[in-house]
Amino acid sequence: MTAGTSSRTGTWTVLAERTSAAFTVRNFGFREVRGSIPVSLGSVKVSESGVTAVEAALDLDRIDTGNAKRDADLRKPGLLAIDAHPVLTFAADRIEGGPGEWSVEGTLGARGESCPLTLTATGPEDNGDGTWRVRAEGVFDRRAIGLRAPRFMIGRRITIELDVVLTPPG
Repeated sequence: MTAGTSSRTGTWTVLAERTSAAFTVRNFGFREVRGSIPVSLGSVKVSESGVTAVEAALDLDRIDTGNAKRDADLRKPGLLAIDAHPVLTFAADRIEGGPGEWSVEGTLGARGESCPLTLTATGPEDNGDGTWRVRAEGVFDRRAIGLRAPRFMIGRRITIELDVVLTPPG
């Protein structure tokens, strides 16, 4: 982390109940579809030299686009195959930058597939209650995780946005 947190080395824990993950993708070529995926767990490892690793798991079983039919379609084997692969993961061990903005290079995992994903993270911001907030955003091509669909139905580029609340180590 940065000034004021550099002495707090160790594993920072994601507070799942206060953390959100949202995504945006186009469908039918022009409409923007937004959705959310609950974060089930996550951590940020900090050493004396800075942030060294980031891990997160998101609960695809509770994906919500605001449309029950669309959510049911996303569960199908040809799309997210949620019954077989209910967790979306992210792991990164290359974090550069700071203070205030980082590039977090890692691997996104879904459907038993994985692809590189770079997040741009900003923060941390002190929430004033002992927790810290970090925001991050990245874009990936859905085909890289084997999500196949006609382009007019589901756009190729998916933007993921994270609003993460962390509690410091011990």
